[in-house]
Amino acid sequence: MRENNGGEIRDHVEKRLKRAASIWSCNSSPRTTSLAQHCGDFSWYEADIWTEIAKYLDGKCLVMLGSTNRWFHRLVMEEENIWKFACLRDMEVPEPPPISFKWSKLYASAFDGSHSYIFRQQEKHIDWMRIGAFFFDSNVAVLTDQLSLPIEVPQGIEVDTMLRNCGFCVLNNIKIGIWIADLQLVRCPVCNLDTCEGTMQTLDARHVELFLREEFRNGTWEYKEIACHDIKKHTEGATGGIFDFKHLKDRSTSDILNIKLWSSKRNDWQPKARISLHAVAVNTNLQKNEGLHVTFQVMRDETSKEVVSIRISQQLL
Repeated sequence: MRENNGGEIRDHVEKRLKRAASIWSCNSSPRTTSLAQHCGDFSWYEADIWTEIAKYLDGKCLVMLGSTNRWFHRLVMEEENIWKFACLRDMEVPEPPPISFKWSKLYASAFDGSHSYIFRQQEKHIDWMRIGAFFFDSNVAVLTDQLSLPIEVPQGIEVDTMLRNCGFCVLNNIKIGIWIADLQLVRCPVCNLDTCEGTMQTLDARHVELFLREEFRNGTWEYKEIACHDIKKHTEGATGGIFDFKHLKDRSTSDILNIKLWSSKRNDWQPKARISLHAVAVNTNLQKNEGLHVTFQVMRDETSKEVVSIRISQQLL
């Protein structure tokens, strides 16, 4: 009896060892408890569990997970459940209208370290910082180089006149959806002031799809000046803001317009930015000066005529 039982035990152990060896030899795993039956799809966990785990990973970690084997690659490359979730999570924005590109490509273009001066005028670029993402819920924007409350938008006034009289202007036909904002420091001249030998600060915002458009990459689409004006007196700071007109009276927008809530202390010369769901602004304290030259530029989709990028630039006079 003991010998027979011992033989049965050995047979059972050998079968389990063979079964384990066959599992570890597979490169992807089953989705049921019967590992031997589904050895060709090897994984210790269900796909929906890994999908949930992936929601806690950033883009770099997702790519690393996808490089593990074919099974994980197929899982990670799922656009809707993985990359769409990662985009909206890391940009902290709501879901936009239908997009023209894959979410994985949008994520890469937003987080791979690219900025607009990489594609053109790279030799004039000095430094930059990513501010973040915000959302245009309407197709009307308010652009300003002065942050103060309240903003009352007059009707039927030309952009140049509004800018000179009020310090801000209204821009129509904005492309709705996710926008990304950067603060750029650029060598002058990149404008019309030949006397300027210093640097220029630019609040640079773009629609999330812009860097993937061939027309942008090959230079077909260009920035065009829509307005400019001079502030011919000492200016405490170089300031710029972009706001969704529909949300101009939101509490979060009011907090950005009240620059005293977030600007740097008087002797702090480091740029500072503030962003909310529907607005973005920057401010850099300035030493004694004779004023600023302010330029507003936009880039449009030449087919739809929608505004896909906005720049507010300031340089010392």
